[in-house]
Amino acid sequence: MTQNPAADRPAHVAIVTVSDRAASGEYEDKGGPGAEDWLHATITSPMDITRRIIPDGREIVADCLRDLADEQGADLILITGGTGPAPRDQTPEAMADVIEKELPGFGEEMRRASLREVPTAILSRQTAGIRGATLMITIPGKPSAIATCLDAVFAAVPYCLDLIGAAYIETDPARIKAFRPKK
Repeated sequence: MTQNPAADRPAHVAIVTVSDRAASGEYEDKGGPGAEDWLHATITSPMDITRRIIPDGREIVADCLRDLADEQGADLILITGGTGPAPRDQTPEAMADVIEKELPGFGEEMRRASLREVPTAILSRQTAGIRGATLMITIPGKPSAIATCLDAVFAAVPYCLDLIGAAYIETDPARIKAFRPKK
């Protein structure tokens, strides 16, 4: 028996695509499926995935994140889109409205990894934060960029989830070796 009751159930992972065009059906969402494919290839423990596509906008995004964390009980929320410098890109501000703790190291490392591939990575405003027992991470919308970013930070995600009392997840060590300190 574990000390954390959430560790004994499948992880609930939510993927939120933030895009006016994808939400209206004008553009095919590639970020959500890209993130889901990455998760299925990496996480070996049981998980349930919820996907949402919502338009850009600070209040809409904040309301969605609150619902997923507080009402739906998501352990991990990956938010794809809305992290650039354009006026409608307000995902980091929306996340800041709902989190209790920011984890800026996630954004720093994702930008560092992305800079090896594209010089515009410095325009990205990715970050991560915690609300209760939910970890939220903003990621890019392009599947290859999602993989670059998640590859760079995901080794720390399982232990972070342990620390906040979220569900236990394990990764395929051939892809990402989850780091947990020795007891």
